[in-house]
Amino acid sequence: MPQDRAPVAEGRDRPRPAVSVRFAQVRGWNAAIVDFEPGTNLYGTGEQPGRLNRGGICRDIWTTDCFGYEEHMPSLYQAHPWVLAVRKDGTAFGVIYETTHRATVDLRDGIFFAAKYTTRDTQSPGVVILEGCDAADVLRQLASKVGRMQMPPRWALQYQQCRWSYETDARVRTIAEGFRSRKIPCGVIWMDIDYMFGFRCFTFDTEKFPNPRDLNDHLHAIGFKSVWMIDPGLMTDEHYPAYRSGKHGDHFVKNRWGYDYVGKVWPGPCSFPDFTRKRTREWWASLYADYMATGIDGVWNDMNEPAIFDVPNKQMPESNLHEADENLGGRGNHLRYRNIYGMQMVRASREGIQKANPEKRPFILTRSNFLGGHRYAATWTGDNKSNWRHLRWSIPMVLNMGLSGQPFVGPDIGGFADKADATLFARWMGIGALLPFARGHSVRDSVDHEPWSFGPKCERTCRLALERRARMLPFLYTLFREAHLTGLPIARPLFFADKSDPALRSVDDAFLLGDSVLARCNVWEPGAGAATAKLPAGDSAWLAFEPLEMGSEAEKGSKVFDDDLPELFVRAGRIVPLGPVMQFDGERPVDPLTLVVALDESQSAVGELYEDSGEGYGFEKGDFALTKFTARSGPDGVVVTAKRAEGVFPTADRKTEVVVLRHGQAPTRGRFERS
Repeated sequence: MPQDRAPVAEGRDRPRPAVSVRFAQVRGWNAAIVDFEPGTNLYGTGEQPGRLNRGGICRDIWTTDCFGYEEHMPSLYQAHPWVLAVRKDGTAFGVIYETTHRATVDLRDGIFFAAKYTTRDTQSPGVVILEGCDAADVLRQLASKVGRMQMPPRWALQYQQCRWSYETDARVRTIAEGFRSRKIPCGVIWMDIDYMFGFRCFTFDTEKFPNPRDLNDHLHAIGFKSVWMIDPGLMTDEHYPAYRSGKHGDHFVKNRWGYDYVGKVWPGPCSFPDFTRKRTREWWASLYADYMATGIDGVWNDMNEPAIFDVPNKQMPESNLHEADENLGGRGNHLRYRNIYGMQMVRASREGIQKANPEKRPFILTRSNFLGGHRYAATWTGDNKSNWRHLRWSIPMVLNMGLSGQPFVGPDIGGFADKADATLFARWMGIGALLPFARGHSVRDSVDHEPWSFGPKCERTCRLALERRARMLPFLYTLFREAHLTGLPIARPLFFADKSDPALRSVDDAFLLGDSVLARCNVWEPGAGAATAKLPAGDSAWLAFEPLEMGSEAEKGSKVFDDDLPELFVRAGRIVPLGPVMQFDGERPVDPLTLVVALDESQSAVGELYEDSGEGYGFEKGDFALTKFTARSGPDGVVVTAKRAEGVFPTADRKTEVVVLRHGQAPTRGRFERS
């Protein structure tokens, strides 16, 4: 029956078109129905395959291990009870459905949320409405509610290489040397589950990985960081220290009869820490001290929905019990807490890694997460497939995750399951190298998925794509800082550039990086079409550019022509900072710095560059540099003036080049001045 309960409406004072919320019980589920004006487009809903515009979909909000997912599947690895709505006039509102329970979001006729409760739970979840002048305004408010992404270490922005699995120390070294000998930029190598002794987390296989410290030292010496996997399930083996300490400390999830729940995962029978309790999170965090002391740089928390192998739905029973702290809601069943299990795991992992290495910024990747979990970890779009459909989904999935508050996200480049071919892999690398998180990954039984595995043409495309990313790293790092401060996504839909144009509301084959760069991508297999995305505000608002052809770092004597690389454009009136091509972050100073200037109709442009040490927390105390650039065209040509706006971080005395873009003309040189 309907319940007399008003939604919480927030936002600055502004005209608010009617948004109404009704509460009801529908077939035993507590529901909230949000009514709004026709012509409104819907986005967000977290991690879902399919198109950008989410109107017309119905999905579960329930964390699910979903290997090789398809669009018809009801849920994936993450849970975001959140919808972003953009009206005809570009004003926007967001809806937070305040529950951790299993829920449904139905966008086939308005916005309908429903949560599955037990008979003892009669109160409907609350609803928060965030009103904004546009989508960006709403996302800033969302960040103020659920928190902002922490500033990652700069090395985490590099291209990263993974496989299930590089099974031996020797194989890892061969892969690392393969990148360096071929001069393909890459800064991180990942270790999947086969490095462990019998899949026991926090251990190392003494035959396959006899000396992890020595391996990490070798990788560091040639410019690589390393990321290693940790799962939640601990094998029920009294001789296994992590399990033994967890058992003796009473840290595991219980079944309905009060005994430790046991489910089968990679090692066999496993128990699962109850991360809803602070004391268990502190115990889990303590396990990282010796582990990180081997020189590990980052951690990958996988399988943390959590996934269970020996049951039909791969899930714990909903009747399992969590002894959650009161600030999370107190004792409750798995139906209530499953959706936040992965988020609480990475929360605990982050605390442990930070304590083990207090002078460094943690990097954690998680498969499962909840709304607000971006505070603890980056994520990826799960176990996708090596096919053109999943390539097309990469862009809208990343965009909708950004529109759900998670800026640091990307797909498995090349596809995880099945086998890529040269054309698919090259096309995917061109796109994936521009997204916030850029990692190549593949399943155990696939063909090799390294950039050189598909022949010289594909290798060249991958090298160019990753050299692009390397050159754009100063620009990307500046965008990450903006996301850290504001909650705005790094990769954004085209309608952010022109909220009044309805034709941009469903564009799936192009995206913005910040508000300055546009990537138009070819997501179709050969013979099926090409990139056709309309440019916001018309062609005059954007100038084509190729980062590898800008300044003294340009490829000497030739243009960069490659049909598998996305077209790139700079917004008129913007300045984009580029660095030199590096094989890894920190290989050399950012010298020269190249400023790409796209003049607008008034013959001016603006931009900025954020710099810090790339590591540690000095930036929180002012040890950073934010430089503002202003370009003007005069009788003596284009002059760019730089002025430090904030921070005390020392910037090197480096060469700064100015490349000026004008419609219908070849790039020209400008002059640089420091005010």
